[in-house]
Amino acid sequence: MDYASLDDFFKSGKHHLQKGPIALIFAEDEVELASTILHHSKLGFTKIIIFTKAMPTLPSEFKNNLVSVYVDLFNSPEVSVIINKINTLASSQWVYFCYNAEYLFFPFCETRSVAELLNFHSEERREAMLTFVVDLYTKDFTNTAEATSTDNAYLDEAGYFAMARSDPQTHRAMDRQLDFFGGLRWRFEEYVPYEKRKIDRISIFKAGKGINISQNYTFNNQEYNTYACPWHNNLTAAVVSFRAAKALMSNPDSKSEIKDLSWEHSTHFKWHSSQLLDLGLIEPGQWF
Repeated sequence: MDYASLDDFFKSGKHHLQKGPIALIFAEDEVELASTILHHSKLGFTKIIIFTKAMPTLPSEFKNNLVSVYVDLFNSPEVSVIINKINTLASSQWVYFCYNAEYLFFPFCETRSVAELLNFHSEERREAMLTFVVDLYTKDFTNTAEATSTDNAYLDEAGYFAMARSDPQTHRAMDRQLDFFGGLRWRFEEYVPYEKRKIDRISIFKAGKGINISQNYTFNNQEYNTYACPWHNNLTAAVVSFRAAKALMSNPDSKSEIKDLSWEHSTHFKWHSSQLLDLGLIEPGQWF
C-alpha cells in the first residue's frame, strides 16, 4: 500500500502499526534499497514500512506486507521525529528501524524468525535490544561508486572497543551503558564528526507513549539503553551497514584522500550470523 506523504500515512495508515514486529526502513537514496527490503522481508516482520522518494522493482511475493510512504528525508523531519511519532501510534508493539544498505542479523536468524527472537527477549523482561552497526565496504571501490557491493563485502574483524558512558549531569558512569566504537568510523575518524563515531544503536524496541529516541539513537528511558539486564547477558544483534562507506566516498575531502577502505584486519563477509557470533559482534545470551 502506498501513501503520498508522511501526513497521509499518519492520517490514514495507522492500522499498519497495530501488530508487530514492524520494520521501518528509511531510504536516504536508492543504493541497495531493493536488497535491504528483500533481506528484511525474509526475517518475518509483520509489516515493513519504507520511507522513500521512489520504490524499486521487487518480486511480487515480497509485496504483501510492504507499505510505502513517499517522502524526501532530506526535506522532512529528522528520522528520530518520525520514529517518535510512530511510538505514540504503535504502543506496545516491537519496532525495528534501519536505513537503506543496512541489514539486520541476530543469532540463528537463518533458522529463527524475528518474532521468535523478540518473544524470548520479552520473556527476559527486556523492552529494547542493543545492536551494533558493523560497517561493510568493498576492498576495491574504484569500480563501485558508492563503495557498496553485496557480492564483495568486507568487514573489520578487529578494532572494536567500548568506553564507559557518563551521565551528563553527574559525570559518573551509567549503569550497564557503554559507548561502542570501531569499523570505518574509528579508522577514518578524522572525517567523522565526534557525535557520529559511535556504533551502538538501539534499533529494536517496544514502542510506547512517552518513549522517545534522540538523534544519537538512545532513548529517554535509560533502561532501554542498557546492554543487558542486571542478572545475566542478554541477546544483542547487529546491523551490517554500507552507510559509513557511502558517506566516506561521497564526502569530497575523504574521497580524495582515501585510496583503500581495507586494512590488515579486513575479512570477507559471509552473510551469515555465525560469523558475527564468532567475532563477538552479536550475543546469544541465554537463547540456545
